[in-house]
Amino acid sequence: MSKLSKRNLDLLVLSDVHLGTRGCRADELLLYLKSIKPKQVVLNGDILDMWQFNKNYWPKNHMKIISLLFKWLVKGIKITYITGNHDEVLRKFEGLKLGNFEIQNKMVLEIDQKKAWIFHGDIFDVTMQHSRWLVKLGGIGYDLLIQLNRLVNAISKLVGKGRISLSKKIKNSVKSAVKYINHFEETATEIAARNKFDFVVCGHIHQPQISKYHFHGREVLYLNSGDWIENLTSLEYHHGQWRVYQYNETELLQYHVEEELESVDLEFLAGQSSKQIFKNMLVEMLQLNL
Repeated sequence: MSKLSKRNLDLLVLSDVHLGTRGCRADELLLYLKSIKPKQVVLNGDILDMWQFNKNYWPKNHMKIISLLFKWLVKGIKITYITGNHDEVLRKFEGLKLGNFEIQNKMVLEIDQKKAWIFHGDIFDVTMQHSRWLVKLGGIGYDLLIQLNRLVNAISKLVGKGRISLSKKIKNSVKSAVKYINHFEETATEIAARNKFDFVVCGHIHQPQISKYHFHGREVLYLNSGDWIENLTSLEYHHGQWRVYQYNETELLQYHVEEELESVDLEFLAGQSSKQIFKNMLVEMLQLNL
């Protein structure tokens, strides 16, 4: 198989990967990440699913995602981890900077003389703020639905049918969900316009989208990176243009994919204090399910 050049990107935005859950599409994500060469990466929340994290379930392909990200750090690629609701335990580490890696709860990024306001998006979720136990219960139900979906798709494939997303069909058929998504976009872009941002970049609602809005005499571009559970999407910025990337297995299989990642030298995290911080972060994760 011939080796194609990796696609260069000025900026990659990923969100809602939910590593640590059975719904995570780690194999597809790994194939995609190996096909690109970004200058900068923003992980916009819910990359690790700490609500459902179980020390007995951490597949090898999930670890390969983490290893690849560390490999990028070693190569000098800047990675900013924006915390979301499923990884909110990391919010106590806001402002942490280790080499090319940093953790933030939100960020403002200047892109070609324009300002992007980047945050996960759960701040607009009233249910998240006032009924966290209900949302967490819903997350467990969602993961079960994803597992059921896998069975349905296996049967669908046997009878020659295409892939079906049960949760996506349910969301798209419920008027209140559609109304919520529209309100989410409008609220985010109106606040962005009021604060003179050109782009507002979110995740959280698992709905990939690029839309133009006009508020207060200002045009604001709303961007949502979608997810790697159902839609398998990301946001890419290159040469002044945004686009929603949609996973295409046929296209990606043309790339040469290594079987194993190189071992990552973490000495760039030099210093006992840095290592202790990472140790504390891992302990926080493990304690969620002890």
